[in-house]
Amino acid sequence: MRFVNLLISQAIQDRASDIHIEPGEHELRVRYRIDGVLNEVQAAPTSVQAGVISRLKVMAELDIAERRRPQDGRISVLHQGRKIDLRVATLPTVYGEKIVMRILDSSGSAKTMADLNMIGRNFEAFKSAYTRPNGMLLVTGPTGSGKSTTLYTAIQEVSKPSVNVITVEDPVEYRMAGINQVQINAKAGLTFASALRSILRSDPDVVLIGEIRDHETAQIAVEAALTGHLVMSTLHTNDAPSAVTRLVEMGIEPYLVASALVGVVAQRLARRLCDKCKRPTTYDEDYLARIGLLIEEDEEVFVPVGCSQCANTGYRGRIAIHEVMSVTEEVERLTVAHASASEIGRAAVGQGMVSLRQDGWNKVAAGLTSIEEVLRVVA
Repeated sequence: MRFVNLLISQAIQDRASDIHIEPGEHELRVRYRIDGVLNEVQAAPTSVQAGVISRLKVMAELDIAERRRPQDGRISVLHQGRKIDLRVATLPTVYGEKIVMRILDSSGSAKTMADLNMIGRNFEAFKSAYTRPNGMLLVTGPTGSGKSTTLYTAIQEVSKPSVNVITVEDPVEYRMAGINQVQINAKAGLTFASALRSILRSDPDVVLIGEIRDHETAQIAVEAALTGHLVMSTLHTNDAPSAVTRLVEMGIEPYLVASALVGVVAQRLARRLCDKCKRPTTYDEDYLARIGLLIEEDEEVFVPVGCSQCANTGYRGRIAIHEVMSVTEEVERLTVAHASASEIGRAAVGQGMVSLRQDGWNKVAAGLTSIEEVLRVVA
């Protein structure tokens, strides 16, 4: 019990987003994901493995006798007077059950638009999408790229006493005041699709769907967007234009996608340079030209150094890199014509869309992150 409590409190203190407890042949390995990168923090003898896993399963109210099936649960802990939730997932491996805990710190989730670091045209395009009375706004990116945080920030901006906001999530990660949040319960028959049908009978103005995973959910979401509701959701794609083709692949008619979709945000999280120790440097002109980075006379490129403030990594915290695509008439026309994602992407860039990599370079030029970080997270 002491070992588990120490692991959790240490992870919260180190600003970790996930705790990985992994059984091996000779030891139990513990890793923390800090600023998007996994770090090994401890290795314990296998003799404590059964006790640690059972303790965590008891805390998350999981079935401790079930070791062959993955399970999901939730733990609430108090840390320095703050209530912090952990989302727990178990996975049977050859050496025992691996446990991953996602740390959901509600105090860190109440972000403002300024915290998203959307600059210039990206912010204008995003704002025009989430302030519309109807339509569909999608946020895309891989797991752990901050999609939910971006959507919650947009929801906070539109949520006011005169607007009925209902969310349907699996699980409800952050509890928000003044918003009706619905937790999916597949065992009880409450799926995204069935919850959405009921939600649309509850007179919502804004609907947030945790994730569009299948044809049925996508179909209801598109229909809701076409009948006077603002629908926000997440989708797993590599960039913004791919969201259009992904919806068509899911079986939604292209003309419906073109009519419903108002904007797509693709995002990645890059580590932010530590302000205490970052150092300006110069790069070879040919290298910068090859990767497409143009540096103005008054701009500097910084590199990480490492100090006591950032645990000698050179980075502290994270910053989002965005690609915001507005669905213009040209994009609608290409969608209906079954155009590929690359064709839609070229048309969007031609109309002013800033690509993920270009937004990354803008943030390098602003001294917020490094070239290596942008190349690590953006293809």
